[in-house]
Amino acid sequence: MNQHLLHVLIADDEPVIREGIRESIDWASLQMGVKGEAEDGEEAFELAMKHSVDILLADLNMPIIDGITLIKQVREKLPDCKIIIITGHDEFSYAQEAVRLNVVDYILKPVDPNQLREVLERVRQELEETLQQKQYLDLANQQIERNKSLFREQFCQEWLHGNFSEEEVRSQLSFLQLPPTFPTQIAVIQASEYLANKPLMSEKEKQKFEKALNDQVKELLGTADHVLFRDELGMFILFIWNDHAVNLFENTEQTLKERLKTTIHFTIGEVDSSQASLTEAYKHCMESLENESIISPIVRRARDYIEKHFSERSINLDFVANTLQVSPVYLSRTIKQELGISFVNLVTNMRIKRAIHLLNTTNLPIVEIAEQVGYDTQHYFSTAFKKVMGVSPNKYRKQMGIEVT
Repeated sequence: MNQHLLHVLIADDEPVIREGIRESIDWASLQMGVKGEAEDGEEAFELAMKHSVDILLADLNMPIIDGITLIKQVREKLPDCKIIIITGHDEFSYAQEAVRLNVVDYILKPVDPNQLREVLERVRQELEETLQQKQYLDLANQQIERNKSLFREQFCQEWLHGNFSEEEVRSQLSFLQLPPTFPTQIAVIQASEYLANKPLMSEKEKQKFEKALNDQVKELLGTADHVLFRDELGMFILFIWNDHAVNLFENTEQTLKERLKTTIHFTIGEVDSSQASLTEAYKHCMESLENESIISPIVRRARDYIEKHFSERSINLDFVANTLQVSPVYLSRTIKQELGISFVNLVTNMRIKRAIHLLNTTNLPIVEIAEQVGYDTQHYFSTAFKKVMGVSPNKYRKQMGIEVT
């Protein structure tokens, strides 16, 4: 506001009054400038529109268009314009009507320069505060718009678990510009390789995959309103507001698999406008995925066993297969098919994940961390770590700002 000159218009049918007002005030010191003078209401309105004036000093008793009519017209076209009335003693009751039209103040003739300056200073302060509030609101709205998708995801996650009252749901849907109803369908998408590799993926890789999935879902759904988000289990949950979404999603698994180059499992359920139905549809989708045995019992048992024993140096494919009483070839092939990674990489990922935790949370020497996660030597561990993370354990620690005492 300090760099913005406030535009002032003086409207009075008496030249001596206009001149007196113009000459009695140091406008520059108030960061104001007189953009024009008018001798009647019609001219005043035209000049006010032409210059988009911030402040109007208006006599009530003017020809052609009187002061009250002028105020009404300006108030309609320039709602933020501050209006100060210039009035005589005999027009006092008339001035009271103008006050009801939300004018800032009124000043009696002859105009007292000190009183006028006080009013103008107050008006400038009000306009500065209004502008600051507007700038703050504009900034807040920009932030909201920029982060709208994130707010939608967070809201849907909470809504899924029934953490809002009906009134809160209605309010949030309106605020986030979503349809004012429950979604018509809910879908659950499981990306097996993404889940298996996620602990070791960089933030950039995760974002790249999630964006690719989002883009494909958007393309499949077209103009249908939807929100895609992840639940606490790592599944992708999709809220859809479209009565024909099931038809839109025919052959979805195969389409997403081909485009994303990864295994996708997908299920969809109907919602009938109630929180209970939304929760039940989610539960049903999760059970459907489980019942389809996306990750077979043998792979689940192998993964659980490796998770408990990866720190043992002797663990290998033959040993785990023998423990689970299946052939090594079968176990290796099934793990690769269902998790998208080899047995060796599965063990390595679990070891490196644990090593990252120890590097971040302890001062243990690298050689001790190597032993704890199942490596015979520090060299072997460092080689495996660098292959997965792109840097050595020591360099990783330095990048994270962790000092070993």
